[in-house]
Amino acid sequence: MSDFIVPDLKKMKLPRDLKKLDTKQCEALCSEIRQILIDTVSKTGGHLASNLGTVELTLAIHRVFDSPKDKIVWDVGHQSYTHKLLTGRLDRFSTLRQENGLSGFCRPDESVHDAFISGHSSNSVSAALGIATAMKLSGSDRHTIAVLGDGAFTGGLVYEGMNNAGKSETNLIIILNHNEMSISKNVGSVAKYLSTLRTKESYHKTKNVVEKTLDLTPLVGKPLIKAIKSSKKAVKNVMLGSTMFEDLGFEFVGPLNGHDIEELEAGLKAAKQLKKPVIVHVNTIKGKGYAPAENNPGEFHGIGAFEIATGNPDVVPADSYSTVFGHELTALGKKDSRICAVTAAMKYGTGLQYFSKAFPDRFFDVGIAEEHAVTFCGGLAVQGFIPVFAVYSSFLQRAYDEIIHDLAICDTHAVLCVDRAGLVGEDGETHHGIFDVSFLSGIPNTTIYSPSCYEELRLCLRQAINNDKGIAAVRYPKGRNSTIYEVSEPTVTYSHSRNGGRLLVISYGRLFENVLKAQEQLHNSGIVFDTLKLVRIFPLSKEIIDIINSYDAVFFFEESYRSGSVSEKYASVCSNVASFAINGFVKHGEIHSLLDSCGLSAEKIAAKIREFCDG
Repeated sequence: MSDFIVPDLKKMKLPRDLKKLDTKQCEALCSEIRQILIDTVSKTGGHLASNLGTVELTLAIHRVFDSPKDKIVWDVGHQSYTHKLLTGRLDRFSTLRQENGLSGFCRPDESVHDAFISGHSSNSVSAALGIATAMKLSGSDRHTIAVLGDGAFTGGLVYEGMNNAGKSETNLIIILNHNEMSISKNVGSVAKYLSTLRTKESYHKTKNVVEKTLDLTPLVGKPLIKAIKSSKKAVKNVMLGSTMFEDLGFEFVGPLNGHDIEELEAGLKAAKQLKKPVIVHVNTIKGKGYAPAENNPGEFHGIGAFEIATGNPDVVPADSYSTVFGHELTALGKKDSRICAVTAAMKYGTGLQYFSKAFPDRFFDVGIAEEHAVTFCGGLAVQGFIPVFAVYSSFLQRAYDEIIHDLAICDTHAVLCVDRAGLVGEDGETHHGIFDVSFLSGIPNTTIYSPSCYEELRLCLRQAINNDKGIAAVRYPKGRNSTIYEVSEPTVTYSHSRNGGRLLVISYGRLFENVLKAQEQLHNSGIVFDTLKLVRIFPLSKEIIDIINSYDAVFFFEESYRSGSVSEKYASVCSNVASFAINGFVKHGEIHSLLDSCGLSAEKIAAKIREFCDG
């Protein structure tokens, strides 16, 4: 103990110096890393539980492999914070998820150690196989490692990748981090299957003990080991049963204790020596080392700033668009037994916990499988039910084909409740909901609503469920209603305010608040303009076109991607419309600052209008 030197992450040359540590030093380093994670995320917010659960695993990966020569692909990136710390980003880690700071996910433009962009689940196997194949074609014998949680195995893309990877003859290692928890609790047959593997560790331990014992037995030992290995498949099928991974062509290592450095390294080294596609099954505890996160891993999956001593958030929103939606859908479900709620591993994130408790038989969490969710909704709908699919805007992108083929073509009635529409802040490019208007408005038999307050959300939801035909999408932003104005007459169509101006300014959703703020800023300058707030934003309205044509000029501000936007569509039929929307991807940061950078803050809107009027 007297020779024990506690490693100092700040003084290490990373990740190279990690290989110099002994086991006790590794354990000490893991404790230091956990404290850094807790301290940082308590201030910046972020994904805590998943990262606390993968500290030892990440350290073992970097000690066995040589990044960036060996490529590490993190699925989603929710579990990559330790990877960031071990690859030279400690000095910037306090800027995590802050504007101009480190991303909360992996980005190749942030570090050479980030082999592939992460943000959406289930893509790591396909990406890693592509990288491994490219390396093989280039003559490299280095390894590619994909790290994904068991929640990712509810997404179909994983199986498409594995179906090809198992027969690929590449140095691909897939590490299955099994913590029995995604954002919502894992569901389905695969989750049950993976759980059974946890209970079969006795087989692997027995096999290792037998082989070690026989290896030390002179004369008889080694020939017997050879005989046992030659009949390995038959013996294993009796004791364990062949795993589905081996059936796909993978070697299988594990299950391993994900918090035992020595066991992890031994398993990873064994996988490395095989020089073929391997599955390494690792069992971890989500939230490991921080009691509030261990006890409530779902709550600490993605969390805002919190008090370390208690785990309590600094600010608990009293309400949000998601909770208002959840309560309203539950109320509607009491009146109509045809209403079914569907989510893709986001029960709590979308506010559907209320509906699921009230009507468990009509609530369906399909896992991280948005494509399946949409087609499943189509099946419910053709049998006379009314499916309501609550999904984040950025995740709905995965189901574009199914929306067209399995809903729109037959004019099937289904409701898409598009949460996190618009800019979402600290999660950045992979999570901003700026494309749903563009891709949904290009689909026939689709109606889109974008309410600007809670009461309009309630009205739009009722309209979409009870009165609309075909696809009805109700989109709303992340967080709470912060409007500064009273909505005296909520509507599902539009509201037009005339002030005698010859300029009309149009917007919808929460951005309309910035239009009103700009109007207030310009009032003292004598600049007057009329406003039009859209609620039903698509399809285009003949009535709105007539209003637009009655003005000299129309400015349309939109918190959406410009190409394919509503403003662009109106500009195509009205010659006096100027479209102001988002061009390109938007970095992570505080929402007001991001809106300002896109020219959509109240100040930038006012400046654009003043420039026009002064000109």
